[in-house]
Amino acid sequence: MAGRNFLFVPGPTNVPDRINRSMIISMEDHRSPIFPRLYESILPGLKKLFRTTTGTPFIFPSSGSGCWEAAITNTLSPGDKVLASRFGQFSHLWIEMCKNHGLEVIEIDCEWGTGVPLEKYSEILSKDTSHGIKAVLACQNETATGVTSDISGVRKVLDDANHPSLLFVDSVSALGSVDFRFDDWKVDMCVTGSQKGLMLPAGLGILCVSSKALELRKQAGLKRDYFDLDQMLNANSTGYFPYTPALPLFYGLKEALTVIEEEGLDNIIARHHYLAEGARAAVFNGWGLKLCAKEPKWYSDTVTAVMLPEGISGADIISQAFKRYNVSLGAGLSKVAGKLFRIGHLGDMNEVHLCAGISGAEMSMLDNGVKVKPGSGVAAASEYWRNNTPPPGLLVR
Repeated sequence: MAGRNFLFVPGPTNVPDRINRSMIISMEDHRSPIFPRLYESILPGLKKLFRTTTGTPFIFPSSGSGCWEAAITNTLSPGDKVLASRFGQFSHLWIEMCKNHGLEVIEIDCEWGTGVPLEKYSEILSKDTSHGIKAVLACQNETATGVTSDISGVRKVLDDANHPSLLFVDSVSALGSVDFRFDDWKVDMCVTGSQKGLMLPAGLGILCVSSKALELRKQAGLKRDYFDLDQMLNANSTGYFPYTPALPLFYGLKEALTVIEEEGLDNIIARHHYLAEGARAAVFNGWGLKLCAKEPKWYSDTVTAVMLPEGISGADIISQAFKRYNVSLGAGLSKVAGKLFRIGHLGDMNEVHLCAGISGAEMSMLDNGVKVKPGSGVAAASEYWRNNTPPPGLLVR
């Protein structure tokens, strides 16, 4: 097919040309005397990304799921209790991983389209006067449903209950796109991956760890090897790794952090909100459809999950968009499989770029019998963008 594929899944995201170029390198010896210069040049940018001065970042050759495992195995022991809520496929998978490692999970099943239930967390933690709950899990951005949860609210719940539990956050599809504050929110483990807001190919799992959580590795009883933070700390202390690092991705990560620094993290967060508001205008004002997210407080600025009318298959919309218009949209997962499609709008993106995803989705819906007005989605989105002040990152200087 002529032309490029337009990628609108919520990860992997589009990789800017300058980041692609940074990864076209000759292979080098990762045990050489100069390799630590590369590793050490990355750390300051990672700390700024997490908004931490006290946390320790770790870079694993894995996806974000690997860092889920690192978070629990380096701090917890068999039979420990953790509190978690299930409101989408990725919060579900993290819960299942905890169970598979022999942890006792206090599960809260929530309606898909909602997020972390702060009131329920408060109720459970307030009653846990013996402090048997050792970790609280929260998925900041549930990619499957387009829902963002209030992590600062989770921290307030913990503080109000005077509960010492660790706070673990999955920020895979939020970090670098949605506000996140490791130090201010007293997060103990934050998990992310390279293929989302960092605008890189998949392959790096990145974990930021508090000093409190780091100390617990000495008594944690869960088995670990590949994800053992002790091995990482020992090697990282001299600028090396206990196993072969993903060298081209390191160069890409260095360039991605430079790109983020140049635009400014606050500006990037504002850009994602501005673009997401345009996408939501397309859904509501243009198409007259609904989101999976039930209320504005849950709306995600990185992925818009569009609910389809009864009898319309999300799989058909996605297939037609890809085969006929060369547009890749995200599918519904698990409970919402076939009921929706997702437009990812995180990472390297502007208004006109996002118009392509809106247009492709609209044409595919029309082809599949969804009664929307041709051109209405782009018209509604562009009306929002034209009448609202864009953040600096969208202005050519």
